Amino acid sequence: MLAALAGGTAGLLAFHRAVPNSIGRLGSLLETFLPWLGLVAVVLFGLALLRRSATALVALLLPTAAWAYLFGGLLLPGADPGSRALVVVQHNVSDENTDPAATGRALVAAAPDLVAVEELTPSALPVYEKTFASALPYHSVQGTVGLWSKHPLADSRSLDIKPEGITEPWNRGLRATVRTPHGEIAVYVAHLPSVRIRPSGLASSWRDESATRLGKAVASEELETVVLLGDLNGTVDDRGLAPLTTRMNVAERGLAFSFPAAFPLARIDQVMARSATVTHVRTLPATGSDHLPVAAQVALTVSPAP
Repeated sequence: MLAALAGGTAGLLAFHRAVPNSIGRLGSLLETFLPWLGLVAVVLFGLALLRRSATALVALLLPTAAWAYLFGGLLLPGADPGSRALVVVQHNVSDENTDPAATGRALVAAAPDLVAVEELTPSALPVYEKTFASALPYHSVQGTVGLWSKHPLADSRSLDIKPEGITEPWNRGLRATVRTPHGEIAVYVAHLPSVRIRPSGLASSWRDESATRLGKAVASEELETVVLLGDLNGTVDDRGLAPLTTRMNVAERGLAFSFPAAFPLARIDQVMARSATVTHVRTLPATGSDHLPVAAQVALTVSPAP
């Protein structure tokens, strides 16, 4: 039985794309928590030792190898991002955050070039503007999302990623040009709809539709280099984010589980890039939000404008 469970765990890791999404989006649900299958292998290893089962121990090589192939590289030391690297911070600051000033100071402490925030409220916005003003003098706010930058911004505008089923006012995306010392890049900030785990499975249709709209916007972006920051309410393994992950690079190093802050189970706060490399991602200390902030290094390949 232990050997069979080990083989089944290995199969889920190696062939998770084969799990259908047609019923309750079970494939996406599995992929949301896919790294945790490694914990199943650890438990099975302990049971195999207790039972002194050589067959089970040999079988456990399969899930171990599959997990190492999928996630082992994320645990390796990151490469030097080079002199053209930006430090970017992504944080859903929570519309119930009672201390936005402390949250703002925590984000500035990471010495970022860019900070993207979601769930901005009208009452908290002036606090963030004041807290970020010295280190990040340029900013754009569209609806409940905002971008603060160390470098000048241009062409900032709202981004329509609203699913058709949402009828109330809803503005959770923006696009801006950032004039870095290494050239202009397009930066997108997005907050995709939440998903819910129900007895029927994973409710993610609005999230998936919004991801498709965002993916089309990125695909049509004229600037070569694009950086996407946002609470995407999905992991990079979740096929629901395929409209983005098939077009953009994800973090090469770091797990950085960001939600929920009290006991992080998954990284749903993402940093992705096109024509650039996200060399490393990590979480920052907890703030007054139910998410942990995520900081990443993005190595640019763009050249300065003539």
